[in-house]
Amino acid sequence: MNELTLILQTLRQEIEILRAYLSAFQTSAVKHLQANWLDGQDVMQTLHISKRTLQYLRDSGTLPYSRINGKFYYKADDIRALLDANYINKGGDHE
Repeated sequence: MNELTLILQTLRQEIEILRAYLSAFQTSAVKHLQANWLDGQDVMQTLHISKRTLQYLRDSGTLPYSRINGKFYYKADDIRALLDANYINKGGDHE
């Protein structure tokens, strides 16, 4: 009986370790996703544009997107590329 109790305690400890690992992995994955993808509201606030303007950027192919369950997501790198592609420097200074 003592051997069975010891096995069950060891198993329980291993399960707790796995739970902690999975929780940390999920948190890390969500943070990574959030760092690389923005939803429409974030894009509108960042660029100070309206919902209609964001729709136009999507419809015209100017800004790539993903759509999941009716919600649009945008890569942060695509937004940076859009800003860089439309950068105008009349002063002649270079980056």
